[in-house]
Amino acid sequence: MLFPESVEALKVHALQLHVTDPAYSVEAERAAARTAALGAPREHVEKVLDVDAGGVPCRLYVPVDAEPGLVVHLHGGGFVFNDVEVHDPSCRRVANRGRRAVLSVDYRRPPEHRFPAAPDDVDTVLAWLDREAVAHGLEGPLFVHGDSAGANLALVAALRHPGRFAAVALIYPFLDPTGGFDSYRTAADGFDAAEAAWYWEQYAATEADLVDPDLAPLLSTELGTLPPTLVVTCEHDPLRDEGEHLANRLAELGVEVVATRYLGQLHGIWRHPDAFPSAEPMLRQVVGFLAAHVD
Repeated sequence: MLFPESVEALKVHALQLHVTDPAYSVEAERAAARTAALGAPREHVEKVLDVDAGGVPCRLYVPVDAEPGLVVHLHGGGFVFNDVEVHDPSCRRVANRGRRAVLSVDYRRPPEHRFPAAPDDVDTVLAWLDREAVAHGLEGPLFVHGDSAGANLALVAALRHPGRFAAVALIYPFLDPTGGFDSYRTAADGFDAAEAAWYWEQYAATEADLVDPDLAPLLSTELGTLPPTLVVTCEHDPLRDEGEHLANRLAELGVEVVATRYLGQLHGIWRHPDAFPSAEPMLRQVVGFLAAHVD
């Protein structure tokens, strides 16, 4: 059952232009999202600094009395949309609730920069941290977190760098370019299979990319190398089943995994605590899970 806040959100969504509409403008949507984010309330964080991480723009958030370690945050948006500015309010909340520094990565996006630009940018940032973490006071455990397409990138980063992260937190991860799970037919409220396919078409540079484990990480043979992993899904989200399939696979492979399904909720809620009462508990679950895996 859809909760009332989800019903209201779907009414608003029904009035918006679909990405597959010929009149849809990626540039206009990006601009609108940035404008909305700049007008949103922003919590105070002790230090907020834009940094050049080996050529990749990032934004560093350091809360007051920060605990050791760093959360690398990879934003969602179907690989195509959003940036550090759009996710700024959310990253401030992650830093403050978790009392730990957050590094938000402004990876390159398609269609201007197709796969593997985004995961390669994450690799560049991790190499920069190897060199510069101590100079920036970022010693301690390293974590990776992302939502939707950002969760895909977070998972790929952990697979590309086994042993590097103390824990991984994935919010409704976008993992399956085939759209083959049942939730695309039974739970596609406000986000359907055609829209999902459009995002994959923007991201992949070639047909072969769609079966590359660095784009489609459910195909990876290295899932068993992952550190403790949190997988969060929403009941009314076409991505629900692929996220839960991942969680089941990790459990079978002996990875420490926690999986939670938020009832009555839609894809995209975690950045909108003003509209969705579940968003704040979801965020606190993420930071609590990461904190539980500090050596």
